[in-house]
Amino acid sequence: MAHDHSHHHKDMKGRNLLISILLNILITAGQVVGGLLSGSLSLLSDALHNFSDVLSLIVSYIASRLSKQKASIHRTFGYKRAEILAAFINASTLVIVAVLLIIEAYKRFHNPQEIESGLVIWLALVAILGNGFSVLLLKKDSKNNMNMRSAYLHLLTDMMASVAVLIGGLLMKYFQWFWVDSLLTFLIALYLIWVGYDLLIKSSKMLMLFTPEHINIKDVVRAVHQIPKVNRLHHIHIWCLNDDELHLEAHLDFKEDITISEFDVILHQIEEVLHNEFAINHINIQPEFNKEDPKEIIVQD
Repeated sequence: MAHDHSHHHKDMKGRNLLISILLNILITAGQVVGGLLSGSLSLLSDALHNFSDVLSLIVSYIASRLSKQKASIHRTFGYKRAEILAAFINASTLVIVAVLLIIEAYKRFHNPQEIESGLVIWLALVAILGNGFSVLLLKKDSKNNMNMRSAYLHLLTDMMASVAVLIGGLLMKYFQWFWVDSLLTFLIALYLIWVGYDLLIKSSKMLMLFTPEHINIKDVVRAVHQIPKVNRLHHIHIWCLNDDELHLEAHLDFKEDITISEFDVILHQIEEVLHNEFAINHINIQPEFNKEDPKEIIVQD
């Protein structure tokens, strides 16, 4: 039953991404046409951001599909890291789009243009509703999956950008403050950099196989050393394969020359301790006794 539920959940995740992709294609097309007709840079910048949303959602969808494929002789981990790679790509596009928007906002600020604010207001409302619906679809999955979080952040920031465009449209309509268009574009871009940078750093650390921030390797060693017959845990690597799998591989020096069956019992104890205390769910340990090799916790391979 649990397997069926998981399969159903993954299908729902893919369906929600597809709905969000279609909605954003429609919003992007409407904003491009509206931005060109109205002359609004903030509307065009929102359209550009929406277009990056479409690309990021497509990347997320492909990664989500790939991550379900089984391991093989040539791909022993399957495509489990595809979603981390998708999160990295999506975070990168957020930052790149933001830099382009800042450049355009700077140019327009020194040369403000009159804008058809009525069209801006209506298209911003449409974008808020469309992106708001997509945000609700992806919110649940974004809490436990970096790939879905990257897609969710794209949509959330675009909804907020559309709110800013709406406010700008109202100010331009009733006060003729056309410089607001450039200011809003600049603020939208700064926000994109803020959310994109955080995700970029997190996904980069995963791709580089850095030790997760919540893991203290010295605490892991102390916990293992409490188990009888264990002498020294060393040559340790701890990394996240994806959002669900936290791996540890290490050498374990024993105080005495134990049998394989005794090692299996101790290994089971280690697995329980590391899973309960550190949420490490994949453990690979090389047993040793009086072996001539470096015994430091971290060894340069």
